[in-house]
Amino acid sequence: MNFLRGVMGGQSAGPQHTEAETIQKLCDRVASSTLLDDRRNAVRALKSLSKKYRLEVGIQAMEHLIHVLQTDRSDSEIIAYALDTLYNIISNDEEEEIEENSARQTEDLGSQFTEIFIKQPENVTLLLSLLEEFDFHVRWPGVRLLTSLLKQLGPPVQQIILVSPMGVSRLMDLLADSREIIRNDGVLLLQALTRSNGAIQKIVAFENAFERLLDIITDEGNSDGGIVVEDCLILLQNLLKNNNSNQNFFKEGSYIQRMKPWFEVADENSGWSAQKVTNLHLMLQLVRVLVSPTNPPGATSSCQKAMFQCGLLQQLCTILMATGIPADILTETINTVSEVIRGCQVNQDYFASVNAPSNPPRPAIVVLLMSMVNERQPFVLRCAVLYCFQCFLYKNQKGQGEIVATLLPSTIDATGNSVSAGQLLCGGLFSTDSLSNWCAAVALAHALQGNATQKEQLLRVQLATSIGNPPVSLLQQCTNILSQGDKIDRRGSKIQTRVGLLMLLCTWLSSCPIAVTHFLHNSANVPFLTGQIAENLGEEEQLVQGLCALLLGISIYFNDNSLENYMKEKLKQLIEKRIGKENFIEKLGFISKHELYSRASQKPQPNFPSPEYMIFDHEFTKLVKELEGVITKAIYKSSEEDKKEEEVKKTLEQHDNIVTHYKNMIREQDLQLEELKQQVSTLKCQNEQLQTAVTQQVSQIQQHKDQYNLLKVQLGKDSHHQGSHSEGAQVNGIQLEEVSRLREEVEELKSHQGLLQSQLAEKDSLIENLKSSQASALNEQASVTASPRDSEQVVELKQELTALKSQLNSQALEITRLKAENHELLQRAEALAKSVPVQGESENVTTAKTTDVEGRLSALLQETKELKNEIKALSEEKTAIKKQLDTSNSTIAILQTEKDKLDLEVTDSKKEQDDLLVLLADQDQKILSLKSKLKNLGHPVEEEDESGDQEDDDDEMDDGDKDQDI
Repeated sequence: MNFLRGVMGGQSAGPQHTEAETIQKLCDRVASSTLLDDRRNAVRALKSLSKKYRLEVGIQAMEHLIHVLQTDRSDSEIIAYALDTLYNIISNDEEEEIEENSARQTEDLGSQFTEIFIKQPENVTLLLSLLEEFDFHVRWPGVRLLTSLLKQLGPPVQQIILVSPMGVSRLMDLLADSREIIRNDGVLLLQALTRSNGAIQKIVAFENAFERLLDIITDEGNSDGGIVVEDCLILLQNLLKNNNSNQNFFKEGSYIQRMKPWFEVADENSGWSAQKVTNLHLMLQLVRVLVSPTNPPGATSSCQKAMFQCGLLQQLCTILMATGIPADILTETINTVSEVIRGCQVNQDYFASVNAPSNPPRPAIVVLLMSMVNERQPFVLRCAVLYCFQCFLYKNQKGQGEIVATLLPSTIDATGNSVSAGQLLCGGLFSTDSLSNWCAAVALAHALQGNATQKEQLLRVQLATSIGNPPVSLLQQCTNILSQGDKIDRRGSKIQTRVGLLMLLCTWLSSCPIAVTHFLHNSANVPFLTGQIAENLGEEEQLVQGLCALLLGISIYFNDNSLENYMKEKLKQLIEKRIGKENFIEKLGFISKHELYSRASQKPQPNFPSPEYMIFDHEFTKLVKELEGVITKAIYKSSEEDKKEEEVKKTLEQHDNIVTHYKNMIREQDLQLEELKQQVSTLKCQNEQLQTAVTQQVSQIQQHKDQYNLLKVQLGKDSHHQGSHSEGAQVNGIQLEEVSRLREEVEELKSHQGLLQSQLAEKDSLIENLKSSQASALNEQASVTASPRDSEQVVELKQELTALKSQLNSQALEITRLKAENHELLQRAEALAKSVPVQGESENVTTAKTTDVEGRLSALLQETKELKNEIKALSEEKTAIKKQLDTSNSTIAILQTEKDKLDLEVTDSKKEQDDLLVLLADQDQKILSLKSKLKNLGHPVEEEDESGDQEDDDDEMDDGDKDQDI
């Protein structure tokens, strides 16, 4: 505390001696008094003196106040006084005006007292514990004191809170306090706590801060809310800015969807309040934090998609096209839409479809470009529109093609009723406003960025300069304006128009030999460039000289030597004679050495304080960085080195073509193998299904068989029951058993007769077979000399025939005998039936029983017939199942054959790939030898080619491994 005493002693106008003694007495009372009321009164008095005599109270009373916080926690009133006193000492917010000569000495009192307070980390921990008290007079002063400590010395206090157990969690509880003043000051406390500390930001986010803050914003009325909404938005920005973890947590928690109601702003002609403008501005900035180009590409892309899916982008476009929006909100909305669509194809396509609510409707892009080329619009708004156009075309070849198409003759509206984007860009490119020239040139350059097709298409654009004169190409018109220099009276910067046109031409000609040929075809272009580079001009013109050198270098590096007068070697000789190689390289270096070059290379957004600073475009700085080195090498190369390099390039191109061809072939084979695999798997599934069906049908057949056997057993039992029931029946002393026995004998004779007839038919067929075989044997014997063995066989056959004939005769006699016996038995049965006398009541009973027996017998016969039909149906079903089984077996055989064919094809493809690998190895050896020759000749070989070849080899090895796995 010695330095504080020094400050106090050095004050020119210090306090009176009586006030110092009073403060000392009050401190003694706080330290030594045993009565709580005395200590409380003394602390109250110190509080009243702390604002006016801040230094003295701080020096003498801070230690005693901290002791009060430690010992008198039971009394909330003295704690509140002590906290208020410490706040008055440390805070600079309510510092009263002091004299000028003492202001410099006391301006850092807050940080000095803060340093004393946090020298013991236990003091901050004590303060955190006091925040758990629900008493308003304790919690609120504690929040204010801790906020002041964080404002004075943020990082040390943050570190103490971070290591304190449950320190951040205690502070998060402030957001749930029902008293708004504590909740609102808690938001301010968390603002100071989370500033520039990623670890605390993560803890706060995972303590459900997003949910609570969004609830507060919704409760306060979103953008119509007061300053509390502003504080919550600032805290959200602290949590999300440059914190990828929290951004991902915010997106995964579906909090982006909750931002959409913020931007539901209706057209208001009555004006906007300053607070609403501030709130909406912060909301737009929060959206930009999530989709900033500096974020990881994956995180930005996922947030962009989420914003489109939840309708947030659509809501922003509605604000963009609405009326009555303040200029700064409109500008920030354009910047926000720009970054939401940047590099996201889905969002870019949607933005291209947005129309302004005009009659007739115009695309939003056209309306924005009209503002960009209108010099009466605010400068920041024009910059925002240019950024929006750049983001719309970033990695969007489809959008680039649509913009260039509006310049082509086949798509221009002949009636002139509508203005296209291409016409607006051409109008801005050739206007008398230098800022419009620069913006249009940069916008058109972005329509060509990385798109060789559109660079060639733009060569077709023809412009009508004046009536009666032939049309001039856009490329020629740009070079004409460039050559005129300052002859045309323009508003704005002198060099801005030329810089913009040179950036457009450099972007157009780079990586496009056809455009270079068209440029060199105009014989005035090369002399103009060499003349500009060779002159000794002022500092402003040095930048134009550097850009001219870059354009000439591009014309050399991307020259395909199709024009005899402007081949690479001749252009380099021209530079050597008129400029000098060293001078040319020096002028080329003026670009990257310019003070505005480094500023433009930092961020994609064109953010300039005034139009004079609008010189370089971010994407152009990338192009300069890429081409500066290769152009320098190209200038110093000799013709022989160029020829060797061309040969090496051709060889490498051929090798790349071969490798690409084989890669495509291997890729096609992989696709074919995948298709065949799918077919095999499909057929296997079908086979398994068929086998399952067969198994089910076999089980069903077995069930039917079991049911049939069960019915058969039941039928036998019923027949046995009927037989036992009729045993006791008699007809006039003659039992019915005799009748049934006779019937059974008749049935047996009939069945025996049928059996004999079937045997007879078999014998007849056998005889016919023997006769036919005997006839064939006789014919064979007549044509060929028979052997003794054949004659023996004929004798045996004759004997067998004789035996069969005798057997047949005996069987015929047996059949005749059985028929006679059967006839006799039938006559006996009829005679017995006739001899039965009719006797009244007994006859009726017998007749009834006989009728009953016959009915049951007929029912059994009918049931037997039905069972036979069912057996027949089952046999047919079994036959069908056997046929399906045979079909499945044949299908399996076919699949096996196809599998064998596939194995053969895989073996062949593997052999072919081995041959390809051998061929590629030979090619690699050739490339290595060529590269070594180039190195020996002094030509630097880029390592990217080797890595690319290595990646190709790795791809081929991976493909080979895939085939081997197959």
